[in-house]
Parts: sequence; C-alpha cells; structure tokens
Amino acid sequence: MLQPIFKTATKLASKADAYFSYIEGEYHLETVTGKEKKITDRDAEPATLAGLALFLGFNSRQDFEDYEQNGEFGYILKRSRLRVEALYERKLHQQSSSGAIFALKSFGWKEKADDKATASGTIKSLKIEIIETGHQPAESEKQVAL
Repeated sequence: MLQPIFKTATKLASKADAYFSYIEGEYHLETVTGKEKKITDRDAEPATLAGLALFLGFNSRQDFEDYEQNGEFGYILKRSRLRVEALYERKLHQQSSSGAIFALKSFGWKEKADDKATASGTIKSLKIEIIETGHQPAESEKQVAL
C-alpha cells in the first residue's frame, strides 16, 4: 500500500478543487471611463492530468496513477481525473477539437463507430458476380469498327 500523501479525504478533495479553481485564472474589475472592465491578472490554463498531479504534490504521473489505483483516497483522484476528461469532452463541441480527441484517446477513449456498424447487421463486405454482360468487350483497338 502506498504512503498516504494527505491525512484526510477532505483535504485531498479540497486541494483538487483548488486546482480546478486555479486553472480558471484570476482577474479583477476596474472602472475605465465609466464602464467596468475585466482585467486579467493571471491567464486561464487548460486542465491537464500532469498539472493536477503536480498541484497535488505528486512527483510523477505514475505516482498519481498508482495512488489512484491503490491509495486510501483513490476515489477522489478518479473523480478529479473524470473532471479533467469532462473539460476535454466539452472541447469536442468546439470547431477545432483534434487536440481534445487526442487527449481523450490517451485517457482510454475509443472510436466505436465500426463496432456499432457491425453490431447492427451492416454488411462488412459485398461480393459482386456479373452473370451476363451482353456484348463482349473488345480485346484491342483492332476489333473496334468505326
């Protein structure tokens, strides 16, 4: 069994929540010529599994994954991983989603379009046999009369 990094599940869950708040970035409002304007203090960052692992104090992604599978509070890390996946899944609905697709495949997602097609009885291959063609095609240009 791995050594616990956090003493309580509440502290681990709180730290994981802090990661997701942190990546949203920071801003403040200023009034400029009578209008409130949002001023960015720290840009938002995309959620990443490695970023989450570092924020929580793990030394490697492998340590994170080992603790997720065998640690006392692994269920919290599984939920945090799911939150990262959910953020990538949302990006699938944006115009350029190839990066999100790549990331989700690294999380174990698979394209199942082929599985559904074969399961629904769709023909995978089609054999065509020509029974009668009518006139035989010419074997060379010399057989063609103009």
